[in-house]
Amino acid sequence: MSKRQDVLDVLQGKQPEYVPWFGDLAYWIDYLKDEGLIEEKYKEAESGDTGTAKESHTDADETGSSSGGRSAVSQGLAGSFCEEGLQQMHRDLGVGFYLQGYFPFQTIYEGVEYTAEDDGSTRVTKFHTPYGNLQEIWKYMKETHSWAPIEMLLKNEEDIPALKYVYEHTRYESDYELAVKRKTGIGENGLVLVYAPKSPLMELVALRAGIETVVELSMDTQEEFEELLEVMQKKHEEALELALNCPADCIMVPDNLSSELVGGSLYDDYIRPIHEKWTEEIRKSGKFSFVHLDGTLIPLLTKLSKAGFDVIEAVTPKPVGDAALEDLRNMVEENTVIWGGLPGGYFTDQLSDAEFDEYVIHVITYMKEHPRFVLGVADQVVPGATAKRIARVDHLIRKYGRGDA
Repeated sequence: MSKRQDVLDVLQGKQPEYVPWFGDLAYWIDYLKDEGLIEEKYKEAESGDTGTAKESHTDADETGSSSGGRSAVSQGLAGSFCEEGLQQMHRDLGVGFYLQGYFPFQTIYEGVEYTAEDDGSTRVTKFHTPYGNLQEIWKYMKETHSWAPIEMLLKNEEDIPALKYVYEHTRYESDYELAVKRKTGIGENGLVLVYAPKSPLMELVALRAGIETVVELSMDTQEEFEELLEVMQKKHEEALELALNCPADCIMVPDNLSSELVGGSLYDDYIRPIHEKWTEEIRKSGKFSFVHLDGTLIPLLTKLSKAGFDVIEAVTPKPVGDAALEDLRNMVEENTVIWGGLPGGYFTDQLSDAEFDEYVIHVITYMKEHPRFVLGVADQVVPGATAKRIARVDHLIRKYGRGDA
């Protein structure tokens, strides 16, 4: 039973031996780290790694930014827990590996005074430019095991020239070490996936400005706002070129989309043209293109499929999402792979063992009978989940998920 071969079969339009089962454990691992719950055998395996990962939570800045040397972000989520111990945990739990992905490039700022201070709970980043100063502050909330913005970098139209200057003075260097290492480390348990940059609009929405500021700027100062996006796109495509040449199986455009946020004109005007261009370039590179849709599905599920993505990942169906599992295939192009199906909260005791088994068996049975599905977590296994519940999925896959059974 090879999870790698099963998922490659689905990606190539073939019938897999078993329904592929892959899970994003990054959020759960951060919870385990915070609570001191990671088993010693995994720590020992990780400490034997000869890589250069650094200890850091990495949710706040997803750009691979660095003033020199390898950034913790480039190692992927879950900080230093990124190799031997991580791979062994996935194998022991019976979970196929594809995330944590990482950015296969370093971001270098030249001609910009840049400082980043991180004490483990607060991260302060400052840029000093000829057009003014920019500052962002992110706070780590141990109660939720996640980062949240306290102050965004782009606050109003007066900040646009300074941020535009920062991007104009940005360059990238390849950073393929982890991808090369994972080619061997993952083995038959999964795929090597790396991140492209976000689309410019979603980088502003998710990391630099927030949705309210983005909408205000797009309406009140459209010309300057679109000039900023053009500069960002030019630079992001330089980084994309490095991702295209990385020794990986898949490239994720990590836009973290949800229809109620950008499902209308914002997607059509500012994101769709970039997605269409990038998916074509990823396809030409011989890799599979992924995009992350973990919120409201309608209408973005259809739009992303038409934009050319091979895989729409983290898809959450009813009763948590807004579309039934049985309706999803009719919402996408024939060759689009839908990856998801298991809400992250179902891995906690909020759902009884019997209810969990009933739901998972239903999903497995449906995916076995309908092509182009990968069973995955929608969106991540959450804090409070148990290893027993996670491992239960692989048991049910082996019992009910064989294609000829």
